[in-house]
Amino acid sequence: MNQPSPHGIVTGRPAIWLRVEALAVAVTAIAVFATTGEPWWLVPALFLVPDLSWFAYLAGPRTGAWFYNLLHSAPLPLALLIAGSVWDRNALIVAGAIGLLHIGVDRVMKYGLKYDHSFAITHLGVHGPDQHR
Repeated sequence: MNQPSPHGIVTGRPAIWLRVEALAVAVTAIAVFATTGEPWWLVPALFLVPDLSWFAYLAGPRTGAWFYNLLHSAPLPLALLIAGSVWDRNALIVAGAIGLLHIGVDRVMKYGLKYDHSFAITHLGVHGPDQHR
């Protein structure tokens, strides 16, 4: 169960722990959003914004993976949360919270960071046509 994957994909118990951690991130993001007092319709309205990074794949897989990973990693939404807290700007807190929620949900569903050579291969699993590699 804890055998390493040939694609650099986390498997076994470490993968389960990463998904539990991702669930905790998603729940925390919802709690942070709740503190803003902003309308809840913003969550579904903005939830897929990080996936717009997919358009960077039009410039090639390496560029696409770079932009996808930038918008699907915690540093950017955490920076937005910190900036929003320091400058008392709900819009930044909302953007950061929804960004973290998106990341958490993606990770729970095994959508991880992308490798340069294939959109379907992530650090948490293989999706789509490459699934049987």
